[in-house]
Amino acid sequence: MVRVAIVGCGFMGRMHANVYGLLDRATLVSVADRKPEKAAKFAAEFGVPARTDVADVLASDAIDAVDICLPTHLHADASIHAMEAGKHVFCEKPMALTVDEADRMIDAAAANGVGLMIGHCIRFWPEYALLKQFVDDGSLGKLVSLNLTRYGEFPSWSTDNWLADPALSGGGVLDMHIHDTDFALYLLGKPEEIVSHGTVDARGPSHAFTTLQFPGCVVHLEGGWNLPTKTPFKMAFRAIFERGAAIMDGGPLVVYRDGAEPETPTFAKMEAQGGGNISDLGGYYHELRYFTDCLTEGQPFVTTTPESSRLSLATTLEEIRQIQSRG
Repeated sequence: MVRVAIVGCGFMGRMHANVYGLLDRATLVSVADRKPEKAAKFAAEFGVPARTDVADVLASDAIDAVDICLPTHLHADASIHAMEAGKHVFCEKPMALTVDEADRMIDAAAANGVGLMIGHCIRFWPEYALLKQFVDDGSLGKLVSLNLTRYGEFPSWSTDNWLADPALSGGGVLDMHIHDTDFALYLLGKPEEIVSHGTVDARGPSHAFTTLQFPGCVVHLEGGWNLPTKTPFKMAFRAIFERGAAIMDGGPLVVYRDGAEPETPTFAKMEAQGGGNISDLGGYYHELRYFTDCLTEGQPFVTTTPESSRLSLATTLEEIRQIQSRG
């Protein structure tokens, strides 16, 4: 049984706490937040002790792993301190604000013999996982082109509105759009070429239009959070293969095969509580189950490695560099 402490009692911390209550190989044993009243309310809801000093979490022998759901600018230091205390770390995406910080995190994991996994949940989202299967098994032929889309209103529910400060969050491109950049790299590896245009506003790089060129395949990404209030959140993809297509665009995933009737795969849905734009725990459930299963079985993380998360960070930062250079 992996004994987990969540650090950060905000929106994402709540998503993760919901999941730990569903896992057989993990148990939530503590939560921590710098705001005492927030930690106490969260802890009472999930029936665990509340802490306001992360040092108390790291000093406890009753905790095996720390789940870091803090603002992005705190990811690196919090992860490194936890790993130096001998704790395994699950850290929300993006990995960090800079590649240098990501390298420090990777070095700390190696130096202390602990696991480090970054929460790129789209790799585990059932519809996207099936798309990965199609790419890997070749049942639809070679992937020819791919569109990935992710957009919505600005996520105003962050504690103290930290997401609005690009010095803390990196803006919408680093916080939201990185999901699709990461998934494209997960499918196809390192791109040969990156071309990115987008929008910069008071909240930083807010929206990106990026083309990634891979051998024999082109990927177009669009995403960000600069749409008006109450704009529905949307995540979608259109994957074109040599002998078919997989399309999820405002409805369920539909698979088209040459010479066959369209298929609509079904996936179990798990209701999420806590607001925001997430109604299904699916991706969070599968990623945290994978994290705790690997720790329980003494297996390395393969689906999401720290090195692959570093590449996704570096690629997204290159997108941001291009967007900012174009004004």
